[in-house]
Amino acid sequence: MATLADSFLADLDELSDNEAEIPEDNDVDTADMEEDVDGDLADLENLNYDDLDSVSKLQKTQRYSDIVQKVEEALKKDSDVLVQGVDLEDDPEYQLIVDCNALSVDIENEIVIIHNFIRDKYRLKFPELESLVHHPIDYARVVKKIGNEMDLTLVDLEGLLPSAIIMVVSVTASTTTGKPLPEEVLSKTIEACDRALDLDSAKKKVLDFVESRMGYIAPNLSAIVGSAVAAKLMGTAGGLSALAKMPACNVQLLGAKKKNLAGFSTATSQFRVGYLEQTEIFQTTPPSLRMRACRILAAKSTLVARVDSIRGDPSGNTGRAFKDDILKKIEKWQEPPPAKQPKPLPVPDSEPKKKRGGRRLRKMKERYAITDMRKLANRMQFGVPEESSLGDGLGEGYGMLGQAGSGKLRVSVGQSKLAAKVAKKFKEKNYGSSGATSGLTSSLAFTPVQGIELTNPQAHAHQLGSGTQSTYFSETGTFSKIKRT
Repeated sequence: MATLADSFLADLDELSDNEAEIPEDNDVDTADMEEDVDGDLADLENLNYDDLDSVSKLQKTQRYSDIVQKVEEALKKDSDVLVQGVDLEDDPEYQLIVDCNALSVDIENEIVIIHNFIRDKYRLKFPELESLVHHPIDYARVVKKIGNEMDLTLVDLEGLLPSAIIMVVSVTASTTTGKPLPEEVLSKTIEACDRALDLDSAKKKVLDFVESRMGYIAPNLSAIVGSAVAAKLMGTAGGLSALAKMPACNVQLLGAKKKNLAGFSTATSQFRVGYLEQTEIFQTTPPSLRMRACRILAAKSTLVARVDSIRGDPSGNTGRAFKDDILKKIEKWQEPPPAKQPKPLPVPDSEPKKKRGGRRLRKMKERYAITDMRKLANRMQFGVPEESSLGDGLGEGYGMLGQAGSGKLRVSVGQSKLAAKVAKKFKEKNYGSSGATSGLTSSLAFTPVQGIELTNPQAHAHQLGSGTQSTYFSETGTFSKIKRT
């Protein structure tokens, strides 16, 4: 029987045999792979970041020039609705719109690359500018306007930036540590700015073309947010299908920019809002309700984008219905709360009350009725001081108790009807001794009403018999036996 060591040696022999059977082509492929990796590394090492053409290559591609040329021709032609009876996917103009959406995304990425290039070059001249102006196109315009000028009071930035940002930029430029750029670096920077501005104008043309065709491509989305905003949403998302797959929380952020308030209040600024703030619904909504309106707009836009992506409603009725619902909700939010209505008194009940009456109720009322002593204790005579339990007005006051007599607390308590009935019932009973007469028999009986009472022990002797003759036993009666069945 083979041992564990022998099995390990056999496995090693099989592995050595498999390695011998490997063809020589694998060695060739491995060598080619190593050469490819070395070539890529060489390209990365040879990449010159000082050369703008090696960084930005989109404008020199054939695809970019073809799409821009077709867009310019379509804008000049200004054709209406696409060819009728043709499937949307097969229509050439729809394909151009899809290409435009993809190109707009590429242009955005290219502008970001050029913006980084401009920042790296212009950082030596004005390092604080990139933290004050965040938008790439605005940054390129400001850099092109300033150039190598050190005194910004001689540069007119009106129309390029808000007045508050212009003031901050001017104050920061007076204390900057930057130095003028060399002519070669400055020329490359200005060229990069021109290229970024050209890409931005090409992007605007593409979005204008897509906007002009939005009524056919996305009629429901255009009905809610408008054609311009619908084109921007589609362009940023990468097409109608990509927009339909995007959640509403991300649609709300499409086109959002990082805002620099330069130390001003954030109370009126709208953060986390992108292109949807350009819609008519958003602008007509009061500022306190705009964020709620933006969330509803994003949710409804996602729904109608899904409808448009499958061509569910080419007439746009779904989008118009959603828009009416949004407007109704916003109007409902602005309604004042309903006024508090005066509550009328209940209708008086004229029917007789169903209360228990009779002897038992009269007894209960008599038992809990207020006594004459309590009535006197609750009254006070004008001008006469009342007596109290502790004297000198301290403790519990006695009211008018005892004020009519000699000054002492004496009240004659009259016997109530209930007490009289109880006394009468006790009189009828015999509280004396039994019928047997002995020397210890007494004619005095103790009752709870009058205390010691003189009674006749033989008064009820005729009623009860002696010995076995009593209420319970009789001399003539016998016990009866009842048979059980």
